[in-house]
Amino acid sequence: MRQIASVRQTSATVFRKPVSLGTSSAWAAETGSRAETTAPTLDLLEFPAAELYAMPAATQTLLDDAYADVDEWLADEVEASFSAQESTAFVTGDGSSKPKGFLSYDMIADASHAWDKIGFILSGGAGAFAASNPADKLIDLVYALKSQFRANARFVMNRGTVSAVRKLKDGDGNYVWEPNEAGASSLLGYPVTAIEDMPDIATDARAIAFGDFARGYLIVDRAGVRVLRDPYSAKPYVLFYTTKRVGGGVQDFDAIKLLKFGTT
Repeated sequence: MRQIASVRQTSATVFRKPVSLGTSSAWAAETGSRAETTAPTLDLLEFPAAELYAMPAATQTLLDDAYADVDEWLADEVEASFSAQESTAFVTGDGSSKPKGFLSYDMIADASHAWDKIGFILSGGAGAFAASNPADKLIDLVYALKSQFRANARFVMNRGTVSAVRKLKDGDGNYVWEPNEAGASSLLGYPVTAIEDMPDIATDARAIAFGDFARGYLIVDRAGVRVLRDPYSAKPYVLFYTTKRVGGGVQDFDAIKLLKFGTT
């Protein structure tokens, strides 16, 4: 998610972003009367920075006698753990003491889309693609997104869903998945990002996302990683108390669409 979303540094505990919901306008003849139009309104989005921590321990004897650099090894392990925790939170986090994932927002059928909800398209099958012309729903998903977001849009799914999508064919028997010489692949002309925290294909699962995630999802870093080496609290162990403050959430609800594997 850090590779495809927007990332901002902040010095505040809560990053606040005002968003204009627009104003109305109307046509008028040269001498025609002009009624007052509605004023623009603002919605204030808030992205609180939650704390992610780890506190591994090692004995002082191990630190003194180890052939390898134990401090560096523990730092690498914590970094990998933090990365996994963040990835899960950015996709499915509930916003309680963690970032809010884009799959945790209210969802609505795209035909009735409204601000503060993420629109979805139905796959046409219960826990599966439609029995006939399954790839058509992927095309519907692409064009559910407004044109200004499609230029930098991409598909997001886990590797199990990638496997299922790669088997889809068009009416002439050609695969809709398009590999290229650079080793990357595209689906209907758009890049694909595999994120393991996306759900598997199942009944009513939103297993495929499509959108401009740089405009749709914001990650907020409050500060970098901090490490407090504590040799006193749990003798003979040395605690490596490591913290990181990060928040996240949807910043534009028009920029991300989902494919729901269901019929209603």
